[in-house]
This record gives sequence, structure tokens and C-alpha cells, in this order.
Amino acid sequence: MTLRATLIAMSFIAAVPALGQVGHEPSKSPYQDLEFRQELSAYTGVFIAGRDPAGVAPRSGPLLGARYEVRVGGPAFFTARVARVFSERRIANPSQPAATRFSDPVSWPLYLTDASLSLNLTGQKSIRRFVPILNLGVGLASDLRQADVGGYRFGTTFAFSFGGGVRWTPGGPFQVRADLGDHLYQISYPTSYYVRASDSTRVLPNTQSKSVWKHNATLTVGASYLFFR
Repeated sequence: MTLRATLIAMSFIAAVPALGQVGHEPSKSPYQDLEFRQELSAYTGVFIAGRDPAGVAPRSGPLLGARYEVRVGGPAFFTARVARVFSERRIANPSQPAATRFSDPVSWPLYLTDASLSLNLTGQKSIRRFVPILNLGVGLASDLRQADVGGYRFGTTFAFSFGGGVRWTPGGPFQVRADLGDHLYQISYPTSYYVRASDSTRVLPNTQSKSVWKHNATLTVGASYLFFR
């Protein structure tokens, strides 16, 4: 029943632009056709890291990114993104007692890339120059680093991405957009994190799983150049 309700709701949303044309002169209609098929965007924002039980994974930080989109049919777009998060993290040395185990935060950039399918919820039209969007994709998250002194390595891992946003299309080849997204990926801890140090403490208790899935939010704004009608 949930799937059926979702499909009905999406069908209704897609039909709204056509219904909205009734009773409006073209020059006064709140709906405008979207004329361009491709776009290039630069965006910035913030990466909000999810909870990390050990406190060693890359943390929240500002990000910069670029996006390419091409319409593949109807309201659907293929989207490719790449971003750099200006993150920090602490390095843990499990052999040290708890008081001196963690380093101060050090710069530790994180790189995100993905390919996704985006959907304009108003079809190939804007409503009063606005277009709501949903997207779902898969990609990679990587720190491009080797294991640290404690044996922890973020490495390169698959990341699922999903979210939504809104475009503002004032007319012409430029637009502004804002997006709220989520990057879901897994981090793993080394065996050394479960070994007692000289003060009988561990980085993690034995009850803590060695692998953790983390939701990491992104909030971004950017500008796009539109081309190819």
C-alpha cells in the first residue's frame, strides 16, 4: 500500500504543471518551460558528519564541489558530482593510555564522488521559476590516505547518496539551486582498537561492532550554467 500511495502521489505531482495551464494566458501562467538539456554547476556548503563511536573518522567541515547534469528523458536527469570536504580528524594510538591516546585534530580532506538519477517533480516546467528535485545515486568516499599509526584507515568506500533540492530559474542560461543530501557509507575499525593499553582501557569496548554505517548530511548552494536546448 505504501508503494502504491507513493506512485499515485508522484503521478499527481507530475500532472500538476499540465493542469495549472488551464485558465491562464501563456504570458501570465505561473509555469514556464525548461528549455535547456544540460548544466554545469559549482557549489559550496557544509558536510555534517554522522556519529563515529571511536571519534577518529573525518569530521564535519566546509565543502566545494562541481556537478554535471544531462536530461535523459522526460523529467529525469543523469547527474555526476565530485566534492572536496575540508575535514579534520583525530588520530588514536591504541597502545597509549587514555589520557594521551588521541592527537589534536589534524587536517584530513575527504573526497566524495557519485553518479545519480535526478527527477524534476514539476516535469519540464518550473512553477513561478522554481523546480523541486529528488535524487538517488551511488559513488565513492575516500581520504586517499594509508593507515595511521593506530591501524585505522578510512580508505575508499562505496557511498550511497540521496536527497532533494530546489532550482531557481530566472530565465536565460543561468540558475541558482540549493540542495540537502545524505552520503551513507561504512567505516571499519582495526583489531588494535579492542586491545587493552597499559592503563587497562581500550579505544572501543568489545561490544562495539567493527563496522559502522554512517549517515552524513550535506547542505549546499550553487550556481549553474545551462546549455544545449
